[in-house]
Formats: sequence, C-alpha cells, structure tokens
Amino acid sequence: MRMRSPMPPSLINMKIIIKAKPGAKEDKIEKVDEANYTVHVKAPPIDGKANAAIVALLAEHFDVGKSMVEIISGHMARVKVVEIHTS
Repeated sequence: MRMRSPMPPSLINMKIIIKAKPGAKEDKIEKVDEANYTVHVKAPPIDGKANAAIVALLAEHFDVGKSMVEIISGHMARVKVVEIHTS
C-alpha cells in the first residue's frame, strides 16, 4: 500500500475516528459524536477497495476533494484515524 507524505500541520482541519463497516448494503455515514463516526461502504475489504470507498464517501460528506482526506492509522483495521484537510 502506498503511503502519502503527511500534509503540513497548517492544513489540518479535523481529526476523526471512524469505525469501518465494509461490505454493507449501502454507503452511509453515521455520526456518533463530534469526533467519532461509523462509515458503511459497499466495497469489500480487499486490496484497499474499502479504504478508497471510505475516503470518497468522507470527501463527499465533508465537501472536500478526495486528496484532502487521509487515513493516518488503521489502514488494515476497522477502527481508523482520519484527517480531513482544508486548502
């Protein structure tokens, strides 16, 4: 899996914790509280497909580009830490 270089700290807007639910019936995001979300995606957890779907869904939800959403830990786990950046 390709690792991206970290964004400059001045561009970090928000850090959230998500619980991934791959293989779901529909793509959706449930807000648990200010920093915790459950993200359901149809994509399977194979070859990074679920992570890519999570990034795309979070980008749409927070109205930013996909390049502004970065999984910083938990690439192979259901619980992930994600940073949402602003430009």
